[in-house]
Amino acid sequence: MSRPKASAEVIANLDYTKRLGYESKEMLQKGHLRCFGELMHAHWEHKKRRCPAMTNPEIDDLYSRGLRHGAVGGKLIGAGGGGFLMFYTEDRTRLRKAMRDAGLREVRIRFDLTGATVLGNS
Repeated sequence: MSRPKASAEVIANLDYTKRLGYESKEMLQKGHLRCFGELMHAHWEHKKRRCPAMTNPEIDDLYSRGLRHGAVGGKLIGAGGGGFLMFYTEDRTRLRKAMRDAGLREVRIRFDLTGATVLGNS
């Protein structure tokens, strides 16, 4: 059985996503965090246009709340009916309160520069 060919539109969309990924990496490496946040927002908006089922009214409301309360940008990460809204903000206190008031809990992240690591005994 042969696979259907991807349309030029799908390829162009994925190429744009790839460019955003490279730009995001560059902004992180240079320490331009506000620009990184703006790129996250551009990626999220682009991703929703490509696949509207990626989100729902509750996620959209929470994302909009984040933007209204100081987030520069963000996106939904994770899959399979679960996941996280990840934001970049320069006003953590304001954003944290808004998200907490909406019933969300914060999960802090950090960058790991060592790559994949096996945890526990195997």
